[in-house]
Amino acid sequence: MELTQEQKIYAEIVQKAWEDAAFKNELVSNPIAAIEKFTGKKLNLPAGKTLVVKDQTNDSTIYINIPVSTKYADTELTDDQLEAAAGGVIEGGCFPPDFPGGIWHPTPTFPKDIILF
Repeated sequence: MELTQEQKIYAEIVQKAWEDAAFKNELVSNPIAAIEKFTGKKLNLPAGKTLVVKDQTNDSTIYINIPVSTKYADTELTDDQLEAAAGGVIEGGCFPPDFPGGIWHPTPTFPKDIILF
């Protein structure tokens, strides 16, 4: 699976924060400036949006991220949508037999609201 450019940048930012304490501190205190300096590109947040970076590297603390609530009240899927969503277990569990190493590695995702120029 090919990573998007945003996913690659996100992974590079996280890697840099793990390796460089000064960068991590700057990223937490002023994320937009730190990311722009790191990437050499302007970061464009939509109006009314704020970028917050939390240092979650302390392994003695458990963090829970509560994402934005998605409102789907009274939404019903059509029979075709239900059929498309229905499925079973792929041979070997949830992953195809040729899945690399048989181990799932989550793909880092860059917040969709952020646009890198």
